[in-house]
Amino acid sequence: MNETAMNGTSDREAICPCAPVAAREESRPSWHEECGIFGIWSRTVPVTDACYLGLFALQHRGQESAGIAVTDGIHVDIEKGMGLMTEAFKPRLPGIRGHCAIGHVRYSTVGGSVFANVQPFLAAFSGGFISLAHNGSLTNAQKVRRRLESEGCVFQSTSDSEAILNLIAISSAPTVEDKILSSLEQIEGAYSLIIMTGEGLIGVRDPHAFRPLCLGRLEDGYVLASETCALDAVNATFVRDVLPGEMVVVDQNGVHSRFLQKKAKLSSCVFEYIYFARPDSVIDGTSVWQARYLMGRRLAREYPVSADVVVPVPDTGIAAAIGFSAESGVPWVEGLIKNRYVGRTFILPDQTKRRATVEMKLNPVRANLEGKRVVMIDDSIVRGTTSARLVALLRRAGATEVHMCVSSPPITHPCYYGIDTSIRKELIAAVSTEREIGLKIGTDGLHYLSLQGLLESVGDAKGERMCTSCFHGIYPTDVSECLVEAPEAEGGGEVPKGQVSPAPLSFKSEA
Repeated sequence: MNETAMNGTSDREAICPCAPVAAREESRPSWHEECGIFGIWSRTVPVTDACYLGLFALQHRGQESAGIAVTDGIHVDIEKGMGLMTEAFKPRLPGIRGHCAIGHVRYSTVGGSVFANVQPFLAAFSGGFISLAHNGSLTNAQKVRRRLESEGCVFQSTSDSEAILNLIAISSAPTVEDKILSSLEQIEGAYSLIIMTGEGLIGVRDPHAFRPLCLGRLEDGYVLASETCALDAVNATFVRDVLPGEMVVVDQNGVHSRFLQKKAKLSSCVFEYIYFARPDSVIDGTSVWQARYLMGRRLAREYPVSADVVVPVPDTGIAAAIGFSAESGVPWVEGLIKNRYVGRTFILPDQTKRRATVEMKLNPVRANLEGKRVVMIDDSIVRGTTSARLVALLRRAGATEVHMCVSSPPITHPCYYGIDTSIRKELIAAVSTEREIGLKIGTDGLHYLSLQGLLESVGDAKGERMCTSCFHGIYPTDVSECLVEAPEAEGGGEVPKGQVSPAPLSFKSEA
């Protein structure tokens, strides 16, 4: 093991699981996070540089922190920091000339933006070392963590990813692969993992495949990444998506797979297609751009409105606006210009920061709006604050009418599988009808895409392979541990274990 990796400065990861515990946050657990992960194995490609490029292509998945770990099979070097890629690696990149590297970009919820939570995590144990990057959120994290603490494990972070690391480190299974599989049998929820060991690179997707993970091929190596756009960034050829419950192992012998014993059923997060993924990515065989385009066409059929222009909210509303325009015949124009140097407001961890960022992020084009009846296309309404400010911006720029079409159904329930869609009382559709929401945000008309319209747009008309829990509260796994709000306060009674969260506070579907 590299001496510097074991005893580095404060911007290095202490890799012993028994190191002093970091101060814990006094808020509720902040374990829900959406991240980007990347891994590469190659004997000829400069893996550190390739990992940096791959993560850069995934920057949209998290802007709070970034990290890269590199190994030559014996030594490990790791660098990570807060902020964007250019900020996190301002001092240096890992210096080892290795053959394997993994990386991680992250954002957190309120209270979770601390250095101790920056990944990849790195640990030494009797079988060698492991470094881990995780995208997702465990639904039984607190239970697993309490058990591990009672058995003597200590934690340096508040991330549930560290629980996975500890499970692997203390496993009595004979090989690293067996340790990983036996550990994952003990956890529930969403996880796409990329793990680096002294022997090779390992990618794992949970049995529901909530979060994306794909495999790419280089001339003499392989790449694992959250999205195919990261494969393109390093000139890797797409091979396939990692299957639900599959563990893909890359080493000097090539690639082989093993599977978890749990029953596998694809429940890919539909929000990847609505918002999170880059439009040039393909996830589980479906083009993200094409899905958004079809959402827009379906919106135009569901909400025929007299208008002069269609205006997308950039960037995720653009493809849907093009589809709406193609179906309706109403021309689409750039009515809002995005400041490319401002991050994504939905994944900023604090509501005050979100409010301040909206005005800096988007500015109206008066020449395209003044005197016009506008249909504004956006991907979703979560809290409603951003939508209200955008409607006001369009009106101040001279729009005579502002209709809003949303390329997703109303979000009435939180996501417990790795997307910060807030606690339920902050979700505007959980407490208001569609008509009430339209009045609150100041539109002349509001229409959400129907759930069936969404499913058909992503190629899942029967609803058999997508997770849409945030629209109806029926979850594919047990989420009872995640319900931090008392059900009785929601007016929903007790929660049937493992499936349904409380009904919306006062939501009534509009006929």
